[in-house]
Amino acid sequence: MTQHGTQQPPSTESTAPAPAAIERHRADGLLAFCEAALGAAGADADTAAAASRAMLHGSRFGVDSHGVRLLDHYVTVIAGGRVKGAPDLRFHQGAAAVATLDADHGHGARAAYAAMDLAMEKASLYGIGAVAIRNSSHFGAAGAYALEAAENGFIGLAFCNSDSFVRLHGGAERFHGTNPIAMGVPVRDEDPWLLDMATSAIPYNRVLLYRSLGQALPPEVASDAVGHDTTDPHAVDMLAPLGAAFGFKGAALAGVVEVFSAVLAGARLSFDIAPMGGPDFATPRNVGAFVMALKPGAFVTEMEFDVAMKRYRDTLRASCPAPGDMVMAPGDREWTVAAQRQMEGIPIDPATAEAFDRIATRFALPRPRPVS
Repeated sequence: MTQHGTQQPPSTESTAPAPAAIERHRADGLLAFCEAALGAAGADADTAAAASRAMLHGSRFGVDSHGVRLLDHYVTVIAGGRVKGAPDLRFHQGAAAVATLDADHGHGARAAYAAMDLAMEKASLYGIGAVAIRNSSHFGAAGAYALEAAENGFIGLAFCNSDSFVRLHGGAERFHGTNPIAMGVPVRDEDPWLLDMATSAIPYNRVLLYRSLGQALPPEVASDAVGHDTTDPHAVDMLAPLGAAFGFKGAALAGVVEVFSAVLAGARLSFDIAPMGGPDFATPRNVGAFVMALKPGAFVTEMEFDVAMKRYRDTLRASCPAPGDMVMAPGDREWTVAAQRQMEGIPIDPATAEAFDRIATRFALPRPRPVS
């Protein structure tokens, strides 16, 4: 039917291309392929494991923009020399519960997992532990590190700045990075409460994902080169801050991340970081990050915390929904997606499938097989 309801004769030929098939894979097969590819590109075992683990976090929980589609980029920057495949991580002690990590221009996931391990160690002793990270690189989904803390009984927070790609509210030039905020909270005998958000309206990797899928972006999330809103992923020159008409809030939150990740860490400010997408893949970028762990029992008794946290989330989930809608707690969508993908396999977009072909050929590796 047309817009006016006039019946049209059936078409004898298709005018639209058939959608590309989406491959689905087992998590263990993807993990093994990522580790092998990174190792072949020059990463040591610890780096390959950390980077692959972080990517699988994204792919398992439906954060596909920060999942295994990043493998091609990580292979490029390690092979090109921007990211050291075998960094010498060095912690510098501050006050008792505080440290700074010089990541030696290694992979961001390697640095962030190591920093969160130390933060949890300090929180076990002092109730709180915080580590600022400098000379790092892209670390993927911030939620991976917050979840690491929550699964070990701590409240975890993770921040990271990145190269300038987000305009200010009312602005028409790039200023902040996507500057994510993540927080994980343990809930006894249940999946953790988990927040993982960019302070931009969307992450740039989602623009790349939409380009690969041939989909239009939602309105008010990205702008062209002169600051006009665009839904065409191919026309995107910068992202909008979180909040649409109230984007000043997202821009200010990006500034919070900037203070923790760059100012406190001694790393570069977003507008001083070289673009993630190159063309220079040899020069380190000195991206900053910050992780924190808090021990709930240092503030209230463990029982008080467990009861209050469970009641909070249960009551939130039971809150009256708007007509035709539903209420979810932070992390509910991710846990639902993770369970579904464990059964059905992890989907990869066509561009990532092509990248897997190139990587497998380049390093003579067996390509992971889709599930039937």
